[in-house]
Parts: sequence; structure tokens; C-alpha cells
Amino acid sequence: MMLQGKTALITGSSRGIGKSIAQQFAEHDCYVGINYVSQDKAAEQTLNSLKNKNQSG
Repeated sequence: MMLQGKTALITGSSRGIGKSIAQQFAEHDCYVGINYVSQDKAAEQTLNSLKNKNQSG
């Protein structure tokens, strides 16, 4: 995938398919914005895992 340097907003990314998509994009050096409705703790875990994959924040 050619995602390096691009930006993506992934909705429903605190868990499930959205989380997997966000992780894959981050692995390809894409800047990822996450969005969630009510799963605060799950969203925080997703954010931390993305920061570990892409140190740019």
C-alpha cells in the first residue's frame, strides 16, 4: 500500500475491524486519527498501540 505520509480518519477504531484497519494503516506509515462512540478505555488502548507502531504521534 502507498500510505506513507498520508492521513486517514478511521471511524469505530476502538475495537474490531476499525481497530485492525487503523493498525494496518499505521504499519504503513500513515498518520491515523481514531474515532469512537463510547469505548473510552478501548480507544485509549488503540491509540497507545498506534503510537508504538508510529513514533510520530
